[in-house]
Amino acid sequence: MKIELTDDQALVLSDWMSRVMHRAEFSAVVDDRAVWSALFKINGTLETQLSSIFDSSYSDQLAAARRRLISELGEFGEQ
Repeated sequence: MKIELTDDQALVLSDWMSRVMHRAEFSAVVDDRAVWSALFKINGTLETQLSSIFDSSYSDQLAAARRRLISELGEFGEQ
């Protein structure tokens, strides 16, 4: 199986996964232990493919990627 993400999607997803995967709340949502195998694979792949996570301008790059992706979504998800 192959999943293609844009650089912006990969950057934002990697950041999100790094922040939430080890929280107790997230672990409670993942009610099937086997799912962790896929989550670890995705997270590991993102971390090895994204050189920008080690860049000194990472925060700026992440913020810009988030803005672009949110702009593309339009009104989806707004409440």
